[in-house]
Amino acid sequence: MSERDVQRIRVLSEVLGGRRTVNSTTILLDVTPRQARRLLGRLRDGGGGAIGHRLRGRRSNRQISPELRDHAVALVGERYPDFGPSLAREKLAEVHGLKVSAETLRKWMIEAGLWLSRKQRRTFHQPRRRRESLGELIQIDGSEHRWFENRRDRAAHAAAFRGKREHEELFRGAPGLP
Repeated sequence: MSERDVQRIRVLSEVLGGRRTVNSTTILLDVTPRQARRLLGRLRDGGGGAIGHRLRGRRSNRQISPELRDHAVALVGERYPDFGPSLAREKLAEVHGLKVSAETLRKWMIEAGLWLSRKQRRTFHQPRRRRESLGELIQIDGSEHRWFENRRDRAAHAAAFRGKREHEELFRGAPGLP
């Protein structure tokens, strides 16, 4: 039983004992007078256990049957293992006649290990450690562009970087340049 239910029982018992009015109860419990009278009737007839929600501890009336769930997950695992939840839902509805929401199917696929969230799929690249001395690592970039706009032909710019400041640059392909 929750704290809220315990407080309701305490306040409603005061009403039954004549120490409190129904109107003051509505303010304390934040319910309408009609709901307060309904709760009082349930307390009189069934005792303190009748105040809680009647479906507590039982499965929902709207719950999808476990057989349908297992069948849908099995179909996705066999025929659509590389599909996301939205596309798998569409295929289940079109081909197999199973109508389930994409969010429900996503939850089932996660429980069955068929789907990873975007955060879990993310891979991390380990950063490159710094080299101890200059020249240990040479990075080279060569790209061909119109460096001189339309005044000359396309030229390739090649740059080699050996360290923080030390680098060589060389233009090739443009007439008049080495």
